[in-house]
Amino acid sequence: MSDKKTSSRNKGIIKTGILGIAANVLLAGFKAAVGILSNSIAITLDAVNNISDAASSTITIAGTKLAAKRPDKKHPFGYGRIEYLSAMIISVIILYAGITSLVESIKKIITPEQPDYSIAAFIIVSVAIVVKILLGLYVRSRGKKYNSSSLVNSGKDALMDSIISASTLIAAIVYITTGVSLEAYLGAIISLFIIKSGFEMLKEAISSVLGEKADSDLAKSIKATVCSFPGVEGAYDLVLHNYGPDSYNGSVHIEVPDTFSADELDKMLREITLKVYSEHNVILTAIGVYSHNTSDPDAVEMRKRVAELVSEVPHTLQTHGFYLNKEKKTVRFDVVISFDAPSKESVYTEIYDKVTSAYPDYTPQIVLDTDFTEEKE
Repeated sequence: MSDKKTSSRNKGIIKTGILGIAANVLLAGFKAAVGILSNSIAITLDAVNNISDAASSTITIAGTKLAAKRPDKKHPFGYGRIEYLSAMIISVIILYAGITSLVESIKKIITPEQPDYSIAAFIIVSVAIVVKILLGLYVRSRGKKYNSSSLVNSGKDALMDSIISASTLIAAIVYITTGVSLEAYLGAIISLFIIKSGFEMLKEAISSVLGEKADSDLAKSIKATVCSFPGVEGAYDLVLHNYGPDSYNGSVHIEVPDTFSADELDKMLREITLKVYSEHNVILTAIGVYSHNTSDPDAVEMRKRVAELVSEVPHTLQTHGFYLNKEKKTVRFDVVISFDAPSKESVYTEIYDKVTSAYPDYTPQIVLDTDFTEEKE
């Protein structure tokens, strides 16, 4: 991402985070006062939850600032992944808030206390519901716009809070109209929802840190850009390494005629690297080359037949990099096998036997590949 776009993104995330902090601190103050005065455990826990949301926004801002640090000797790929760690911390805070709320609610179930609601409590909780819905929708939309998992998580949490606040309002109405206090039980149910939400966010954050497969649309568009160059007959083995939102380094293999000179290849590889970066903001650190026979009609026919044979074997996605060497009596190609295959070794053996049976005079040199975008071509 360009410095200008990065700066704009970071400013947008920070502004959204500051808005979240201000809104949650104000709501927490009002709710805490109402919760204590009305002896309402649900409203008090709701106030505590707002404080945790303010802390989440603070962590989002800090994470964005740290992630913006320029690459250095120790971290040559930059600090972008800090945003994933900040999302993970926010998830843990949400989990902690949920567990704490559950413990307090259980205590209130064991030793119940009767709440004392006022008109002010109704007004403040009602306003809080509206504010939280608007804040949640806004923060989530900003998170999607800036591709910030921290903001998206904060937005989801705010929307969850609006449900919590609505629940406390319903409990108050039930108590006033029937005299039945559902406060503690409602608090326990709310806590379970918070815990569930925290676990899901944590799972998503950990998945991002571990490394997920590249977006299929991005992979397709990069391959299309690479294949747009004259002479490139295929783009394969695309690997993308994510070093933060919208920050990718990667590598790819291309297939070209065996008549290309080193000078032609060098010029084209440089042009491909520049075009992929300018159009997709992806730095290709390496481009491997497969050559294929162009002057031997037997090789063309054999290439087609081998592809047919391989496609008959379950769990094979594609073949590429085919080259026939009549002098050495070898035929080399790569095979992409799906992650769903129970045993890649057995798939390899079946392919090897099929090719050997069809062409007993040649020795297959087969390389097992993994398609990290997992798409059949």
